[in-house]
Parts: sequence; C-alpha cells; structure tokens
Amino acid sequence: MRKRGGCVVIAGTLRDPYSGKTITFTKADADEVQIDHLYPLALAWRMGASEWDTGRRERFANDHDNLLAVWGVPNRQKSDSGPGEWKPQKAYQCEYATKYIAVAKEYALPVTGGDRTALRGFLERC
Repeated sequence: MRKRGGCVVIAGTLRDPYSGKTITFTKADADEVQIDHLYPLALAWRMGASEWDTGRRERFANDHDNLLAVWGVPNRQKSDSGPGEWKPQKAYQCEYATKYIAVAKEYALPVTGGDRTALRGFLERC
C-alpha cells in the first residue's frame, strides 16, 4: 500500500540534533534515522496520558511539535527517559528544553522534579 504523497526516501543526510553527528544513510540502512517523541510516549502514559481519550492520545502521538528525526543510537539510549535521566549534546539542550516544556504545557503533562532540575540547567545555555 502506498502512503499519501507516494514519496519514498532512498538516501539522505541527517544532522542529528541529539548527538551532533551527521548521518549519511540509504534506504538499505534507513533504520539509522528514527522519529523520536521529545516527550516520550511511555513517559506521557505514566504521567497521565493513560486517562486521555483516544483522540487526544492520537493527537499527542502525531504532534509535529513533539516529533524529531534523529539518529537511532541516541534515540535508543534515550528510550522513554525524561531530561532528568538523559541529555542531548550541550549544543542542543536549550532547544530541547524549550520544545519539551512547550509539549508538556500543551498537553498538561507534569514535569518531575528531576526533569525540572535538568531543564533549568539546559535553559542556562540559551
């Protein structure tokens, strides 16, 4: 089945914001590039999304403000961790914190004490 638009990426270059590394990939190794949820789905579930209706969960899961193309290695390391447990490279920490906070606010998701402390540190880089 073809997806809307019929576009298939066969090769490209990604400047990974999490690591700062430039990833050159082809369709054969496309799993090198992954789409990450800045505010992880599993974390959101634990923080209250389990109580949301289906429509709100779908909006959150597909919200472009919460999605980011990244290299697979740091994305797997990040997993479902918040900023208190996992940190992107220093050069991206300000933007990461800004986006994370905006998503948390948009969906009324709580930010743990550890995540809040880390985010404050990240914002000092702005």
